[in-house]
Amino acid sequence: MNYTPEDELLIEEKYQDLMQVCEKIIRKPADRDFIKKAFFLAKEAHKGVRRRSGEPYLLHPIAVAKIAVDEIGLGVKSVVAALLHDVVEDTEYTVEDITNMFGQKIATMVDGLTKMSGVFNTETSEQAENFRKVLLTLSDDVRVILIKIADRLHNMRTLGAMPINKQIKITSETIYLFAPLAHRLGLYSIKTELEDLCMKYRFPDKYREISEKLNKTKDQLNEYISRFNAPIIEALKKNGIDFEISGRIKSTYSIWSKMQRKQIPFEEVYDLFAIRVVFKPLPFPSEKTQCWQIYSSITDIYTPKPERLRDWISMPKANGYEALHSTVMGPDGEWVEVQIRTQRMEDIAERGFAAHWKYKHATISQNEDEFDKWLKKIREALNSPTESAVDFLDNFKLSLYTSEIVTFTPKGEARTMPVGATALDFAYDIHSKIGHKAIGAKINHVIKPIFTEINSGDQIEIITSDSVHPKPEWLDHVTTTKAKQSIKSYLKKDRQNNIARGMQTFDDRLKEMGITPSRRVFVKVLPAYDCTNKDEFYSKLGAGILNLDNLEKILRQNSARKILKFWSLFLDDENEGDENGDEQSIDNKNKLVVGAETEVEPQFVIAECCKPIPGDQVVGYRDPETGRIFVHKSDCDELTRLGAQYGKNIVKEEIKWSQHKAVSYLSSIELRGIDRIGIILELAQLIKDEFNINIREIHIQSHDGIFEGAISLYVRHIQDLNSLMDKIRMIKGIEVVKRNLN
Repeated sequence: MNYTPEDELLIEEKYQDLMQVCEKIIRKPADRDFIKKAFFLAKEAHKGVRRRSGEPYLLHPIAVAKIAVDEIGLGVKSVVAALLHDVVEDTEYTVEDITNMFGQKIATMVDGLTKMSGVFNTETSEQAENFRKVLLTLSDDVRVILIKIADRLHNMRTLGAMPINKQIKITSETIYLFAPLAHRLGLYSIKTELEDLCMKYRFPDKYREISEKLNKTKDQLNEYISRFNAPIIEALKKNGIDFEISGRIKSTYSIWSKMQRKQIPFEEVYDLFAIRVVFKPLPFPSEKTQCWQIYSSITDIYTPKPERLRDWISMPKANGYEALHSTVMGPDGEWVEVQIRTQRMEDIAERGFAAHWKYKHATISQNEDEFDKWLKKIREALNSPTESAVDFLDNFKLSLYTSEIVTFTPKGEARTMPVGATALDFAYDIHSKIGHKAIGAKINHVIKPIFTEINSGDQIEIITSDSVHPKPEWLDHVTTTKAKQSIKSYLKKDRQNNIARGMQTFDDRLKEMGITPSRRVFVKVLPAYDCTNKDEFYSKLGAGILNLDNLEKILRQNSARKILKFWSLFLDDENEGDENGDEQSIDNKNKLVVGAETEVEPQFVIAECCKPIPGDQVVGYRDPETGRIFVHKSDCDELTRLGAQYGKNIVKEEIKWSQHKAVSYLSSIELRGIDRIGIILELAQLIKDEFNINIREIHIQSHDGIFEGAISLYVRHIQDLNSLMDKIRMIKGIEVVKRNLN
């Protein structure tokens, strides 16, 4: 089906917009022809195809190309690759065709952007495999990742045409990986827009509410910013500095995140904006010195908060970001963040890697900088063996969105580590062999446990022992990708050795007893040893956790009850697909109902990670092994992780709570206040008498006249919980009452 004349006019208009933007990167007539050639091939390849919104599909690659050049700052080859990025995936054209028409470099970029297809390992996530394939291009050409981010940004801008389950899948991938990746590559404005768009589609009511409140306070904020900036402008002009100063209001998502994290209302978020000073440096003295001179001028006017000073000039972030951040006391007693940077630093902050690369290659120095070091670590991670693509994704995410500290080896070599890293992370950062044998650390010449958290400026020497080997619990004490991968690889190899050892031991013992290994043997043995499968049994046996002293007795008795319990683990999904057997009712509007009447075991499971209760907005995730639907709060971090890795398992139907069955759900609240005699009794009496709520457990501790604790209780609806918390707040001495979301 061909495009209509109206479609053709729209395509031509968008193409001309793209070419106008490309004028700043076109150096010779051949560049213009190269882009034009790619456009006409894309137009031919996508002929008559439409997006879900109904618009011509060709508008998508044009938009991606425009983002690549206009918002990221990429060049001609990237524009061509962006125009062709879906041609190989969606049409009959092959990578070989692209090579013949556009050369090897463009073909390699297009191939990197083409999604993986075919049969996937059932134990890995298709999305994880796709993402890993794209990341492999980091080993060759970072521009592919930048185009991929441009592609995701345009998809997010047009997400409204997608059904709700697809929106959850795409927003989960975006918030879990693409936004952090954009952040790590220095694309701050794109990162911010991706986060805001995720919130707009996942939590539209909250997005609308915060946006409206921001609009109402905008005039007031702008008036304050003008008042704050006035004396700074006067001082900098007096010093003859060529500068621009602006006040940037925080994004809707960042404000909402802070409200969620601290459980505070919008009115209690005070740092709604930051002041940015961008200046054109003089040839002399150095940029760093000039930044500090401006800092000095500002702190002559406003008192700084010393612990909030951030010097990203002396030690830039791994993504190349440079700036001087300070928090000062402004008018009316409010703390205000001020960012100071040169125009070069501003370009890198806004355009990320593209600007970083341009400035780096415009100078004589080609020394490896922090960004190069981060890319080197990512390449190492990509080439390291991991259990699955899902593990890779989780580990890769650890290298994103992390604040950094600088530590030192005994010889004074600086090593950048994430905030929260331990001495064991440091050991693995030096070498996996050192990590495997680490037993302790000398931190600033003082011996400390290997799990000690390290701080910026620490000098660390690792103490090793040949008798030490990685243990599973080590995974709870490391934060870096390299450490987690190294430990998992060691444990996997160790487990395989244990399985082989255990298998040999078990076979030898059965041979002594004159018994042949069979299914009937394992039906008795596995439940007796509390194992769910043969590998677990062999592994524990090979590791010496189990012994076979009572094997003969186990095989002689018929432990029917244990066997039945064991096999029930594998039979939970027997009734899947039977409309009368599932605890779910589907009404005319395609809604699944949690808590409906049923005669069999429930198919719905309340997720332990977020413990939703009736009244919470929820989303279902169908476990592919059992068929059960795990019900998560829509803003649950674990749901976001699952959506990013297994998006196809997000239940497309809307999940509703049953209104016909009175079921109580476990919830928890946190309390803090001023201690006094009888306050606990008054609290318990209120819960019992006014709400008739059953308390499961209560933990309260008091120190220095302040008490804090938590109460676990059973409630039927979010309204009951909110009403209870409102009443508790009225008790004398109670200062803080909030729902425990962990």
